[in-house]
Amino acid sequence: MDRICIPSTDIVAREIEGEIIIIPLAAGIGDLEDELYTLNETGREFWKRLDGRKTLRSIATELAAVFEGSREEIERDVAGLADELIKRKMLVEISTASKP
Repeated sequence: MDRICIPSTDIVAREIEGEIIIIPLAAGIGDLEDELYTLNETGREFWKRLDGRKTLRSIATELAAVFEGSREEIERDVAGLADELIKRKMLVEISTASKP
C-alpha cells in the first residue's frame, strides 16, 4: 500500500459517460480478448487520484471518505485494482514511499 503509481504512457484514458475507458497504444498492453478496459465510478475516482505523489494507502483513505465500506475493504480493493492494472501494463509503479 506504500506504492506510488501513475498511468502508463502506453495507454490513453478518457472519461465517457461517467466511466474511464483505457485504450492501449502498444501491442501487449491489456488483454488480447478485451482491447478496451473500463473503470466504473469507484475506479474513476481511483484513477483521478493517480498523481505520482500519493501512495495507494492515501488514495484508499480518500476513497474511504467518499464510498461506503470499511477502510480495510477499500484498501484491499485499491491494491487489487492497482495489481490488475500493473499486470495489464496500464499502470506503472514509480516508487515505494519510505516509512518514517
